Amino acid sequence: MVHVVYCDDKEKVLEKIMDGTKTMIVRGAAGRKIPHSRVFEGETLYFMKKGTGKISVTATVASVQNYVKLTEDEIVKILERNQSQLNLTNKQKERWRKKCLCLVEFKDVKEIAPLEFDHQSNMDDWLIIEKIEDVVVGTSIQYNYDNSKLK
Repeated sequence: MVHVVYCDDKEKVLEKIMDGTKTMIVRGAAGRKIPHSRVFEGETLYFMKKGTGKISVTATVASVQNYVKLTEDEIVKILERNQSQLNLTNKQKERWRKKCLCLVEFKDVKEIAPLEFDHQSNMDDWLIIEKIEDVVVGTSIQYNYDNSKLK
């Protein structure tokens, strides 16, 4: 599978990925929401700055940490332990203070010729798809969450 990851434009997430000061991303929720338990080592990540409609950076998943039923204390410890890779602002630390966390470390970051993203109304901030062409203008298909189901 490949993953399309929206990057917060206000927090300059994509810029941090490109300059190497961010080598891990986090997603969290009260329950096991996408991408928890659905992203694996060796898969490809495609990054897109929120609001641009352009997929412009790719990377390879190096490792994944999935956590469930975390206490407040555990959440703080996990985010702090990984802060050197996550490079979170205080606002982001608050945002990701969730009982279920998925931390995705990545490597081999490369800028690519921008791909025009075909946004559909039912899309989340992390998409799991068969191939990148499935969400690119001109070759996209109707998006559904079949690939996002827990196996």
